[in-house]
Amino acid sequence: MTKTIDFLDNDKMSNTQLITILLCFLMNTLDGMDVMVVSYAAPAIAKEWAFTMQTLGVVFSAGLVGMTVGTLTIAPRADVVGRRAVILLCAVIMGLTVFATYLSQSIEQLVFFRFISGIGIGGMLASSATLTSEYAPKKTKDFWVSFVMSGYPVGAVLSGLAAAQIIPAYGWRAMFQVAGVVTLLTLPFIYLFLSESLDFLLKKRPANALQKINAILSKMSQPTLSELPMQAAEKTAIAPESNPTIGQRMQIFIQMIQDALLTPERKLPTLWLWTALFMSFGSMYYLLTWIPKLAASTGLSIELAIYAGAVFNLGAFIGIVTQGYLSSTFGLRRTILWFFIATAILMAIFGFFKGSAIVLVLFGLIGFGIQGGFVGLYAVAARLYPTEIRSTGVGFGMSMGRIGGIVGPFLGGSLATMGLTISSCFLVFAVPVIIAGIATMMI
Repeated sequence: MTKTIDFLDNDKMSNTQLITILLCFLMNTLDGMDVMVVSYAAPAIAKEWAFTMQTLGVVFSAGLVGMTVGTLTIAPRADVVGRRAVILLCAVIMGLTVFATYLSQSIEQLVFFRFISGIGIGGMLASSATLTSEYAPKKTKDFWVSFVMSGYPVGAVLSGLAAAQIIPAYGWRAMFQVAGVVTLLTLPFIYLFLSESLDFLLKKRPANALQKINAILSKMSQPTLSELPMQAAEKTAIAPESNPTIGQRMQIFIQMIQDALLTPERKLPTLWLWTALFMSFGSMYYLLTWIPKLAASTGLSIELAIYAGAVFNLGAFIGIVTQGYLSSTFGLRRTILWFFIATAILMAIFGFFKGSAIVLVLFGLIGFGIQGGFVGLYAVAARLYPTEIRSTGVGFGMSMGRIGGIVGPFLGGSLATMGLTISSCFLVFAVPVIIAGIATMMI
């Protein structure tokens, strides 16, 4: 790390570091809300429009396709224009499109709005994880990245509790209106209080970099600079400053993979990371999207089905924070492996407790394990790549995971349509969880 910002590694964090990390936590909370709002609304939408389980799978996957596009297209721009600008843009996209979803009158319109909102969510997740890793002290970096990503299930829990009250009383459209407005209300806070990455400003040196660096240093009561420090020339160019043609974009896309992420020293770690993310995303998003609907299909009321999703995400929050703590003691990859193994075992034995109140406990424990292990992969990705390509590396890794996330809900809907029980589906999706754990240890 550049000596100019070595103070970021001090045990005692500054107010600027804490505010930046807390704002990233807030944005991930909104991500969780905006992703899960359609899952909580799914039973009511299916009842009103007579959707099949397979059709709902298409709706769920549309948002995940958008998230994949966002991590592939918007997240890498954070390595060019900065993390703060991308986070602000993604918040605008999320707020406007989630709010507009209430206008949907057909499956096509619902899919469209979920796709566009997914683009903002995908870019937000990668950019906030990257910014957190660049403001957190080195000693506790894994914990703070996990803490920020734990905002995702917190948002899912809070929106679930709100949905249990709003949807039965006012309908599913009102829930999208509330979620959109809440997201848009955060824009002034991002604009006024979110700091750009000092690491990014020093390494990439955009226009007025020195003034921006000194403004942040002054805010943190640190000595300012008279000039930018010398730096070694960088070989890797991630993206151009101008507006490229479609052909040039394809060349840039290939160059990013070959020259940044698949160099000889990074090729195997990157491929193992992609495998772990693909497998864990697939199983996790099957669970995230289908739990409320599956719970409703067992005869529970809409309110109790929503609470089942909230229990899952409450367990996820506790699991993510616990994983962040255990990783600092037992090692990040080893902790992720055991979280995934425990999750696979719980999913495999789920059928033995069907119809019992223990099912809700299992939902919480499965959320604890799979989300705790999965979020640890963000910290793995952030450590794997240097500043110059960190948002690109994290974004591309998440994109590979999103592909699994697209497959998971759609496959879950297809299996349910074929007549497989929830117990059988859980057994099927336990297999990729085990594979994800093994792949993590190979990184």
